[in-house]
Amino acid sequence: MLSAFGGGRLFGEATGEAPRRVVALHGWRRDHTDFAAMLGDDGPADGGRAVGAISLDLPGFGATPAPPDGWGSAEYAAAVAWVLDELDGPAIVLGHSFGGRIALHLAAARPDRVAGLLVTGVPQLIRRVPPRAKLGYRVAHRLNRLGVVSDDRMEMRRRRSGSADYRASTGVLRDVFVRLMAEDYEAQLAAVQAPVSMVWGECDTAAPVAMAEQAAGLVPGGRVKLEVLPGIGHLTPTEAPAALRCALDRLVADVWP
Repeated sequence: MLSAFGGGRLFGEATGEAPRRVVALHGWRRDHTDFAAMLGDDGPADGGRAVGAISLDLPGFGATPAPPDGWGSAEYAAAVAWVLDELDGPAIVLGHSFGGRIALHLAAARPDRVAGLLVTGVPQLIRRVPPRAKLGYRVAHRLNRLGVVSDDRMEMRRRRSGSADYRASTGVLRDVFVRLMAEDYEAQLAAVQAPVSMVWGECDTAAPVAMAEQAAGLVPGGRVKLEVLPGIGHLTPTEAPAALRCALDRLVADVWP
């Protein structure tokens, strides 16, 4: 059942027993239901009891309204912090892909509210040189700004040139997506104070394992564990819910022995 959190500004589903000590954040173009299989009441956690969790619909997805403008990960993290501030104590933040970007910002900005971090399939963790647009696209963009190429024709070219996620995004969410593509998370990784569990699909092409291995080295104090799941792709919450739940259970036991 959907409920409102963060002063009624975000929606999601609460599972397990109180107190709620896990907050789950989904990927791009996904919603809170991605975590249904791993956060249900059937799996053992926290000494055999179901872990108390909140799976959110991030702004612009599921039942939660879109942000007012083109937010980046930091603004999304500030919105999720409204939910963390309602809890009785610090929480483990679980983030997949887009949600993992937000989780890293939360852990860096609000160490008082993040007791542990479980991230999986997070793209662009480390700094990279963005690919340069093809010459034809750059020429069309220049002509569009000069009024020679119409907005409709430019939009058609954007759709042909962009990724599937870009093409599927409209309005303010396209602005969000473009902003996300310019981000990396090296500063956030270096600032994390909580223990970190990274769970990666061996076959993840959106967020390759090699990048995760480099990123793990940026977390200070050796507080990170990286687990690679053989044969699993990018959608770990739905492809490997049992393995992700086991990783969560271990982190729960480490944080609250």
